[in-house]
Amino acid sequence: MSIKADNLVWKIDSKTIIDGLSFTAQQGKMIGLLGPNGSGKTSLLRLLAGLKKPTSGRITLDGKNIAQIGRRSMAQRVAFIEQHATTNASLKVIDVVKLGRFPHRSMFSGWSTADDAAVTYALERTEMTAKRNDHWQSLSGGEKQRTHLARALAQSPAELILDEPTNHLDIHHQINLLRFVSALPITSIIALHDLNHAAMFCDELIVMQSGRIVASGSPEDVITQALLREVFSVDARVESSPYHSNPHIHFVR
Repeated sequence: MSIKADNLVWKIDSKTIIDGLSFTAQQGKMIGLLGPNGSGKTSLLRLLAGLKKPTSGRITLDGKNIAQIGRRSMAQRVAFIEQHATTNASLKVIDVVKLGRFPHRSMFSGWSTADDAAVTYALERTEMTAKRNDHWQSLSGGEKQRTHLARALAQSPAELILDEPTNHLDIHHQINLLRFVSALPITSIIALHDLNHAAMFCDELIVMQSGRIVASGSPEDVITQALLREVFSVDARVESSPYHSNPHIHFVR
């Protein structure tokens, strides 16, 4: 296994945000995290990344409680892209991506060929090579999103956690990003709003509602007309796509 949550609870004062949640993400799988607004997806991702501490329960990486893993070790292993990530406006794209290498470098180590290779790879895979010397404030919303992804890839993580990474991206870059992440030989947990994209690219899906998991499993098992009606309050028809064999949702007007 890679990431495991055991009976996870997180509260803000007396309000329960994550309520007794448990799941296991197997090594190398792409897990889609679905749910309506306010279901707890972002809170869960921040807990998994170690940015918040659970009120009770625990999160483990390969059996080790993340509460016992140092911040540097976590940063070397887990990359997290927040939904509304910010960056110093004076930086260039290349400077932002280089930040992903900091967890792997000591105070006295110089920039290495391995660092260069990781940054070059990240820029190429996110189609940001041509923008490497552009300033942050000159970028579009989609270009900023791709730069954050490049920084995460430069980190060479074993686990990649993404909170709605396709926001602000045009359809070309949405598909390219999801196709790329699904092909990575690492564990990824990705919150998405587009249910068809989730069904098309993810190995497994977790559906949340009011801080709890209400469905989990393969896209074929999870994406049903009943679930779409009960959790997302939409009327839709689900059939197997003739192009990729996974479920495809047709929404009723």
